[in-house]
Amino acid sequence: MLKNGTWVLITLMLGTSMAAIDSSIVNVSLPVIRNQFRAEISQVEWVITAYMVSFSLFIPLINWLKSRIGYYNLYLFSVTVFTIGSLLCSLSVSLPMLIVARVIQASGGGAITPTSLAILSESFPPEKRGTAIGWWGIGNVMGPALGPTLGGVLTHYFGWESVFYVNIPIGVLTILLSFRYLGFLRSKPRTKMKFDGSGFAFFSIFIVLIQYTVSLVSRKQAWSWNLLSALAICVVSLWLFIRSSRKAQPLLDLTVFRSANFINSAVIVVIRSVALFGGMFFLPFLLQGLLGYTEIQSGLLMLPNALMMLVARPYAGKKADQGYIRNVSLIGILLVSVSMFLFSRINVGASIALIILPMLVRGLGMSLLVAPVSTSLLNAVSLPQTATATSMNSLLQQLGGSIGIAVFGVLNTFIDNHYLTRHYTPAVAEHYALQDGFLVSAFVIALAFIPAVNLPQKHFVREADKTPEAKVIH
Repeated sequence: MLKNGTWVLITLMLGTSMAAIDSSIVNVSLPVIRNQFRAEISQVEWVITAYMVSFSLFIPLINWLKSRIGYYNLYLFSVTVFTIGSLLCSLSVSLPMLIVARVIQASGGGAITPTSLAILSESFPPEKRGTAIGWWGIGNVMGPALGPTLGGVLTHYFGWESVFYVNIPIGVLTILLSFRYLGFLRSKPRTKMKFDGSGFAFFSIFIVLIQYTVSLVSRKQAWSWNLLSALAICVVSLWLFIRSSRKAQPLLDLTVFRSANFINSAVIVVIRSVALFGGMFFLPFLLQGLLGYTEIQSGLLMLPNALMMLVARPYAGKKADQGYIRNVSLIGILLVSVSMFLFSRINVGASIALIILPMLVRGLGMSLLVAPVSTSLLNAVSLPQTATATSMNSLLQQLGGSIGIAVFGVLNTFIDNHYLTRHYTPAVAEHYALQDGFLVSAFVIALAFIPAVNLPQKHFVREADKTPEAKVIH
């Protein structure tokens, strides 16, 4: 029996929250960064692109690193590198230095979330796993939601450097708590797993080119030869990566996809990320556009969403522990889709109540959706596959989010031009385009009903969990 289970959870939550917030907090600071370094928009985009690419490239290394150095050293190393990278970002005196610092930061950030989720999955028994994931996921979901607003407030009052400085005290506290409460992980057995160099090479090509194609789409270069060539190479590199995974010690154990429950859970993660990252990316623009709210007012209006998740996530986790997987997930999908529809109805003159209502509905829906799906995904694999499952979860969420932002960005421009040709003013055209974007997002998230109806309703236990050595926390 492990002592201080609550502090173990808090330690993992802190690291995850720090990494999750940083995935979006810098976005609103980009115009200020561009002006300070006198750079072009295409150059400043690398502040985001370099982070996303490095973040995604590091994720498949987690299983190999875990086998070589163990979860304790991996988590401690990841948080330390992320904190050092944050310090270097805040001290950057040029755009190239900032981009390099972002690569360092992402090298740590890419491992924090899947590593902490794997530690939770392997340490907490099945009857407590959903509750633990529910609490842990608060920071993982609230980060992207509050990041842009927090970044805007910090940048306005303290400069763009502050969005990186804020990570340093959190990182130091997480490191100290890791020394104190994660020491039990040192006893976990390690193996000298061979590094799959060819698999990592194929995977790297795929990730780099998929991000490149996303950037081409966002720059409205659809159907160009560059895009078609990149897509073709993406497909080939993905096929070669899948073939290389058949070896004895692959980079990622793709046999997890033999489980129907894992596939259904993974598809929901992708759909959720595409719809939410794409749709919610526009929420600050909706509030601060024709509606006329300031950055601070927007932050306060988004606060009910975060508070609802804070209250409802533990409840959703307990329901997952009690075996309510499918029905809770379906209700969550319905509520999130309804919240997107309600966002699309917000118009000039709307009362504060009509803005807060969809915030609350979204917070409740996300809470009911994330914990059961994550529990189902982890319970669909054996104990040795946990690191792969959590890595795939983070990778699919990252890719889905970046694709969602790019696709919804192009869609927004297309719809905006449509209203401009109908002689609406630019402000009104943008407002209507944002409303229509939320409608599309509501439809996309509703597509998750298809895999969700195939999720297990009753909580099932992994075979590995039935062994005494698998039960660490009781």
